[in-house]
Formats: sequence, C-alpha cells, structure tokens
Amino acid sequence: MKAEPGQQAKLLDLQALDTRLSQIAHARNTLPQLAEIADLEGKASLLDDQLVRSRTELSDIQREVIKADGDVQQVRDRATRDQQRLDSGTGSAKDLTAIQHELESLARRQSELEDVELEVMERAEAVQSDVSELERGRSEITDRLTELESARDKRLAELDADEAEVAAPRDDLVVSAGVELVALYDKIRATSGTGAAPLRQRRCGGCQLELNPVALRVIKSAPQDEVHRCEECRRILVRTAESGL
Repeated sequence: MKAEPGQQAKLLDLQALDTRLSQIAHARNTLPQLAEIADLEGKASLLDDQLVRSRTELSDIQREVIKADGDVQQVRDRATRDQQRLDSGTGSAKDLTAIQHELESLARRQSELEDVELEVMERAEAVQSDVSELERGRSEITDRLTELESARDKRLAELDADEAEVAAPRDDLVVSAGVELVALYDKIRATSGTGAAPLRQRRCGGCQLELNPVALRVIKSAPQDEVHRCEECRRILVRTAESGL
C-alpha cells in the first residue's frame, strides 16, 4: 500500500486519539461505583425476599394474636356473667354451686389461654424485631445506592464530555490520513487494540521489539510513500525522525 509520509504520520495522531478514547471507554466500564452498586443490588434483592417472608410471617402471627386475645376475652366475659349471677344469689343452691365450679374452670382456662396469648405475642415481638432490622438494613442500602448512583452519573457525565472533546477531531484526521489507509489501520486495531505504531530507535512502538537488520534495510531503501508493517505484531510502522534507519 502507498500513502504519503504526512498521511502515515497522521495515523500516529489518530492512534493517540483512539487510545485515549479506549481509555475513556475502559474507565466508563470499570467505574469503582459499578462493582459496589452491583453488590448492593444483590444484597437488596436478598433483603427484599427476606422482608416479604418476615412480613408474611408477622401478619400470620398477628392474626394468631387477635384470635388468642379474642379467646381470652370470651372466657373473661363468661366469667364476668357467672360472677354477676353468683353475686346476685339468684337460683338454687345447686345452680350456685355449679356456677362456682364453672368459675373455677374458667379461671384455669383463662390462665391457659393467657399463656398461649403471651407466647404468641412474644413470637410476634421477635418477628417484628426481625422486620424492623431488615427494614433498617434495606434503608441503609437504599441510601448508599443513591449516593453511589449519583457519583456514578456525575463521573459518567464527565467521561461523556471528555469523549466528545477527544473524538471531535477524529473525522478530520481520517480524511487527512486517507480512507484506504485508515481502513487498514481500523482492521488491525480491531484485533490488536493498536493499529499503528512509530518506528523509533529501530524498535516497533507497538510490540517494543527491535526490527532485524534485513527488515530495517528494506524500510530504509523503500520509497517514502511505502506503508510498512511490523513483522512481529503486524501493526503499521510509521517512520519518524527517531527511527534510527
């Protein structure tokens, strides 16, 4: 391939620009906030699942509390009515004795039901504590995610601005270097990340290997518009004042 020395030199400017754009893309993909956001989102998902289970369990236990309280109240109401009948002294001695026995039985039943109610309430309190702790943890994650996402968005906006500024002269460089030469450069860059490198001190600026004497003689004797490529890394070699030919 043939290209004027000035066009080949433009490839180095284009490569410097594309290297900077690659660095910006790498910075965008490796923002420190991204890993922490992903980690916290995973933890938030687990907490949400736990919250659903704990809230469901709490709701079930609260229904048990209501039932247990109702059972106790029912016995209390029955005992109150019996006590009123007993205090009134109405009825036969046999009836009053039966009421006295029922009151004793109701007292035992009330005690048993109150024990059940207390046990259910303790379970409800424990689960409520778990729910509160989970909610606190979820709130902390939400706050931290908000901070991280704000920092991420700010940095992304900065990188977008940098990218736009750096990329602005690329089209002009492509025209200056020549479409055909840039097409070869882009093809090489797509596989190696670097499409062109300077030849300095008899070394390829891409792979940093020194060219052998035969390759150096070929480049030295070739016309200035001849496009050369490194035999090792296949990048376009651009001659410079420091090539050492």
